[in-house]
Amino acid sequence: MANIRLIRRRIKGVKNIAKITKAMEMIAASKMRKAQEHGLAGRPYSEKITQVISDLMAVSSGQALHPCLTAREEVKKITIIHITPDRGLAGGLVGNINRMTARFILEKNAKAGVIAVGRKGLDFLRRTGRQIEAEFTGLGDYPDLLATLPISHIVLDEYPRGETDEVYIAYTKFINTMSQEAVIEKLLPVEPAEIPPTENVEYIYEPNASAVLDGLIPRFVEMQVYHAILESIASEQSARMVAMRNATQNAKELIEDLTLVYNKVRQEMITNELLDITGGTAALE
Repeated sequence: MANIRLIRRRIKGVKNIAKITKAMEMIAASKMRKAQEHGLAGRPYSEKITQVISDLMAVSSGQALHPCLTAREEVKKITIIHITPDRGLAGGLVGNINRMTARFILEKNAKAGVIAVGRKGLDFLRRTGRQIEAEFTGLGDYPDLLATLPISHIVLDEYPRGETDEVYIAYTKFINTMSQEAVIEKLLPVEPAEIPPTENVEYIYEPNASAVLDGLIPRFVEMQVYHAILESIASEQSARMVAMRNATQNAKELIEDLTLVYNKVRQEMITNELLDITGGTAALE
């Protein structure tokens, strides 16, 4: 027979856990709305600057290009900016981005250095013995552009000097509240994007397209890194809210199951006591 006291204690413990997960769900939900606003607000700027750079590269063809636009003939080393949360309890989000980066490194036939952004990714890279070139943690839930500039400036300095041949950025892209996608995108060398025919407009650049392109490339890299971090934060808060909601629901279901077991055991104990009383009465008669 199960111990009724242990069952009661376990029900109380699960109720306390449910209260904690419910509170964490509400906190994540409040942070998620602001994080989503920041992430979605940066998308138009990111898309537009990509289109402008593509147009500038087309106009500047045949001229001396910025070093960050020059592709290497042989890729001997790659650098990956690996963006993860500082905290866990976000479902499978951390595991998905870590596994994708590890798989990508194995597939690339080149030496790989990693810039770790976020404590969870940093811990994973240390456990797997990867070469960590720099680490950034504690950026907060709502970082500004200035807080992320040191990350982008590392690759902006390394690539022109030939210390790395390709730069990639790995992050979790926010799709919606229920869906987040782990992606790896090439950051350097900058590759032109396809411009839709309806948006293919001829611009006049002063002093010239090449000069504008040289000044715009660093801003483009800085914005891409910053936008990826905002997308990762929005994905993190959404995934944590969903995970805590599921945990709360599971706790409620477990409480119902334990309560049912508790009632059965209690009923069995009462039945046994009644049988003992009835048996004792019969014996006295």
